Amino acid sequence: MKHVYTSIDIGSDTVKVVVCELFQNKLNLLATSSIKSKGIKKGLITDVYEASESVKKALNEVEQMLGIQIKKVITSIPGYQADFVMVNGAIELNREEIIDGKDVTDLLQLAMKEKTVPNKEMVTVIPIDFTLDEKKGIKDPKGMQGSNLFVRAVMVMSPKKNIYSVVNLLESVGLEVIDISLNSIGDFYSVRDKDIKDLVGAVINIGYETTSIALYNKGILVKNSMMGMGGKNIDNDLSYIYKLSSEDASRVKERFALASKNYASVNDTMEITDKTGEVIKINQLEASEIVMSRIEEILVLARKEINILTKREVDYILITGGTSSMNNFSLIAESVLGKVAMVGDIRMIGLRNNKFSTNVGNIVYFINKLKLKGRDYTMISKSDMEELSSTKKSSIISSESMLGKIFGYFFSE
Repeated sequence: MKHVYTSIDIGSDTVKVVVCELFQNKLNLLATSSIKSKGIKKGLITDVYEASESVKKALNEVEQMLGIQIKKVITSIPGYQADFVMVNGAIELNREEIIDGKDVTDLLQLAMKEKTVPNKEMVTVIPIDFTLDEKKGIKDPKGMQGSNLFVRAVMVMSPKKNIYSVVNLLESVGLEVIDISLNSIGDFYSVRDKDIKDLVGAVINIGYETTSIALYNKGILVKNSMMGMGGKNIDNDLSYIYKLSSEDASRVKERFALASKNYASVNDTMEITDKTGEVIKINQLEASEIVMSRIEEILVLARKEINILTKREVDYILITGGTSSMNNFSLIAESVLGKVAMVGDIRMIGLRNNKFSTNVGNIVYFINKLKLKGRDYTMISKSDMEELSSTKKSSIISSESMLGKIFGYFFSE
């Protein structure tokens, strides 16, 4: 049976929707949309009507591609004022019975009941490990037998208003929210690999109005921070210097300038009309110097935030978000952050921009949770699945696609 999952990321610059299919332990891309958002500032909803219209447009675009209506989604929220609480739980077992997904679910629910934070609500719980009798360090106890099962986990909590503003918005346009997570969790799961799962590191997502910094210890999110700078600051710099509209400044950034001036050419020019109506020529070297200066500032400040989050030397710094997809970004990242810096790369057929990292990672994270709890789940009905299979075969990417190769191992470990 095929399983289809839809993830929506409500950002300050764009509302992004990604629909993927899990088939034979491979994740395949079905459809994506990215619509300029309104009514959203720094990831928080400021105008419900405008935000809902943006969500509707993004949904309509993928629905037209697939020929079915999207009714269920997973989503995420920014990490503003998030708390990360260590929780423990223990249950007694019938030694003769094999541990199943219900046992794991019951144990995690018991662990969560032990901790509460005023005015905050649980977003997700991330198991660290399980102990079965005297055997420690178990990642998935299903299929085992014993008398006592114990879990250590991190419970992620967020202000209630951050959660309900997003859930209420999506429900207002007819969507059922199946699961919710933090943006930082999706960022990590979109770019993680086996080489870093036992290390201490950070994930930086350079968004449009904000940059998030998340600290991970052996694959577990333990701390995070937010900065009020992002790709918009680069647009503002270009807009001010060249007297361009915000839209034209963004176009210069995304289609012409380089993140590092090292390979930029003074002879490569772009003609564009400024706010006064005058046609001007911008050379790539000058534009890249402007962009590079602001990126350096963002990365330096992000490095300082990492040092605040931990006194330890991190083993890696993964950078994602739409800005990180700029040409030559790896050069500036390594120049500022050193050899530990790596630019996340979700290069896949039909989805080659890191601005979708949160969407894709949230789907990966959600499927991993289903696997741990022994649940079988799809977000579309049987009739919709038949509609997809009969009329949209050409839009479905093969399980041997780049996406399948990159993410396949998550579901076969």
